[in-house]
Parts: sequence; C-alpha cells; structure tokens
Amino acid sequence: MTEAVAWLDRIRALALPAQVRILNVCGGHERSIAQAGLRGVLPAEITLIPGPGCPVCVCPEPDILAAIRLAQDPDNILVAFGDMLRVPANVKKGELRSLAEALRTGADVRAIATPQEAVKIARETPAKNVIFFAAGFETTAAPVAAMLAEGIPKNLFLLLSLRRTWPAVAMLLESEAPGFEGLIAPGHVASVMGAEEWRFVVSRYNMPAAVAGFSAAALLAALYAVLLQICTQRPRLDNAYPGFVRAAGNQRAKLVLGEQFAEYDADWRGIGAIAGSGFGLRTHLADHDARKIFSQVIGDAPSRAGAMPPGCDCARVVMGRLQPVECRLYGKACTPRTPIGPCMVSDEGACRIWWSAGQRQADAHAA
Repeated sequence: MTEAVAWLDRIRALALPAQVRILNVCGGHERSIAQAGLRGVLPAEITLIPGPGCPVCVCPEPDILAAIRLAQDPDNILVAFGDMLRVPANVKKGELRSLAEALRTGADVRAIATPQEAVKIARETPAKNVIFFAAGFETTAAPVAAMLAEGIPKNLFLLLSLRRTWPAVAMLLESEAPGFEGLIAPGHVASVMGAEEWRFVVSRYNMPAAVAGFSAAALLAALYAVLLQICTQRPRLDNAYPGFVRAAGNQRAKLVLGEQFAEYDADWRGIGAIAGSGFGLRTHLADHDARKIFSQVIGDAPSRAGAMPPGCDCARVVMGRLQPVECRLYGKACTPRTPIGPCMVSDEGACRIWWSAGQRQADAHAA
C-alpha cells in the first residue's frame, strides 16, 4: 500500500487539465479500481471510464441461444466457464433465457474452470457429445488453442465466442468523439500478445497509453504514466507492467493461436460487427466445429437476436458511453440476483462491479 500511496502522491502533484478522461479497457482492471476505492481518492479532474473488456458482456446473443439449444439435446453435455451460465438472452416470456435455466429443466450443463476439464469430461463420457461453449478474450483463447494443439477427443466440439480486444478500442477511437483522452491497456492480454499491439493508439491516434498490471499500485503507476504524457503533451506507449509483459509478448502462444484460429469480423452483443475481432476455428478443425456439426439443432438466429432487453443500456456501458449507474434498469429491475443485461452477471462486468462496490448513484469518484 505504501507504493500505491507514493504513486497517488505523484498523480496529485501533476498540473492536470480541468478534465481528463481515461479509458481502462479491462474488466479485471475495473474490478481492482472499484475494490481499492481508487476513484474516491483520485483528483476530481480525473474520470476513469470502464471499457469493453468483459467477454461475457459482449458475447453475441445468437451464441447464447445456440448453447441453450445444444444443451437441451439429451445426447449432449454442454460445458462453459461459470459466468456464461447466467448470461440472459432476450427471449419471449416462457422461453429459456440462460444456460442456468436450461440446467434447472434437466439439461446436462456443467461449469468448468479450464479447457482441460472439457477434455476430461469428453474422455470420461465417450457416448455423449461434449460441447465446449468457449467465450473470452486473448487470455482465454490462448489456452483453448493450446488444448486444440495437443489434440482433443472425437466427441469434443467447440462453440466459440472468442474475441480480440484491440479492434473494439480501435473502433472507439475511429468515432468522432471517443470520449477519453488516454488509455490503460490490459496487462494480461499484453502478456500474451505483447505491449506493442497497443502501439497503434499512439502512432495512429496520437493518444497517450500505458499497459497496466492489476494491483492498486500497478494501476496507479500506469495512470501516472498516461497523465504525465497528457500534461507534457508527449504521447507514447509506456509498459508499466514490465515484470510480466514483453514488447512482443509470448511468441509461442501467438504461434499456437495462429495455427488453430483464423481472424474474422465478429459480432459484439448490442454493438454489431467489429472488423477482425473474432477468433474462429481453422478448416482443419471443421470436424470439431459445433456450428457446422449441429447446424440443424442450432437453427437460425431469431430476427431480434443481438438487441439488448428493453431499457438495458449494457452496450453503451461496455463502450464507455455511459456509467453503469446511469442505466435505466441499474439497481431497479437489474441486480446481480435478477440480471437483465449481461453487464450485471460477470465479475468483469462494470455494472456487477459497481454494484458490488456499493455504487448506487452517478458519482464518478465514489466507486
């Protein structure tokens, strides 16, 4: 904590502009910021904006509906990371709206923590189709790719909803009003893909940026780096997480990602397609592609798929356009016990994080 206080003192000593808005991309960063109460101790000029780093929040609704349909088939076992079980789909009254509801009706749905658990379940139940509903960003995609590289059982299939982080940030920066003047990039993604992947923020958009770790001190160090760049008007990319992040990242992990996955233009829930933002299975894995093998079970996506439930502002929260507390449903119809939108489900979702931190009203410095 002494180190965090030292960084906070450095931040307070800066001659800050009247308003400075910093986007923290990662849901893990947002959780650390809220748990440490950083907004409450930072200078009033600074606004920290939660960004699009919640894979559960951006998982397309057609993928959730496909997983629910696959889970209802008695020949299948559907496995997914725990948060995905509670993500609600926008369906008509009486229809199953989540994997958790499918589980309660008798579907064989299992929460797993690692890709290796999916392999283990498939090997132990050779008479069943085991479908791994894999949602996440690069740090999830890398171990899934490693699992594929090692070889998987014939009865294991993948329903992928894996996304790349930086294209969403690039889309924000391409807009006429990004809504922020500096960027804190996710350290865990950079540990895989490399700090240099975020160089475009500076070179293309002339915006200050720093890669950050996850402790209060590490976040404050990165924040100081970005604020110093703003104050001196010298944008650059700072690696404030050098103990874990290299400029080029993990070369072996990136090689395996490239061998198993191909990039494509992928949908983000409530946002639409983002160019080059998805990881899809390469053709040599077609026999394990759940979308191809079980296309008749999955069927077509409903025409309404992709829209948030009425009144839900999750998409605007994810893209940093709205504070969680400004959503019309926040704390009313939508709470962690009764989530309406995906941002209230995951512990990387800004709404869930703010609620858990006790934030109940629109005050950027109270969380």
